[in-house]
Formats: sequence, structure tokens, C-alpha cells
Amino acid sequence: MLIAAFLPALVFPVHAQDTAPDDKRQRELVHMVRQDCGSCHGLTLQGGLGPALTPATLRGKPSEGLVATIVNGRPGTPMPPFRGLVDESEAAWIVERLVDGFPADGGPESAQQTADTR
Repeated sequence: MLIAAFLPALVFPVHAQDTAPDDKRQRELVHMVRQDCGSCHGLTLQGGLGPALTPATLRGKPSEGLVATIVNGRPGTPMPPFRGLVDESEAAWIVERLVDGFPADGGPESAQQTADTR
């Protein structure tokens, strides 16, 4: 009954908008993608050591596979796993943003929020 084990995921797929991270975590994730992922995929995500992460290059690729790549990495390649830094719902949120056109990096916290805490 292997199919029964995967049936809930097929019937009730997880979408990032259902479990979107809060605003602060979204800023952290954008910053992480732009800086950490950008170190291989290019700071503008147009490619480098790793492939481009643009809507055009990701179009038609299954989001589940992209999420798995973020979380588990790609053995035998320079792509490391980000498990522990992001969970699957955050990885799904990242994939949705990449497919839509990734937002600019405002830093992990905006300058105004940092000034407000002083």
C-alpha cells in the first residue's frame, strides 16, 4: 500500500501561500536566497557556478522537485542541502517567489525596523 502513504500529499498538496512565513521570516529568506544561494547562482540569480534561478529557466519544472533540491541538495554536485535552515513549507514559498520573479533583498530586517528597536 505504498500509494496510500503518498495519497494525502497528492490530495492535499502543500502550497506556500497556505503556510506563508511571517513578514520577518520572508525578509530573512529573501536575504538568504540573494546572498547564500546567489553566491553560486549569481547575485541576480542569472546563473554562475549553479544554473540561473529565473522564471524562464524554472518554467515547467515541477515545484516538488525544486523544493526537494533546496531541502535535500543534490548529491554529487556543489548544491548543498538547506535542511535545518529552511523547512519544506519555506522552500515551497521560495520556489513560488522564484517562479514569479524573486524580490529584491531588503536585508534580513529593514533599516526602519532596526532604527525602531534602538
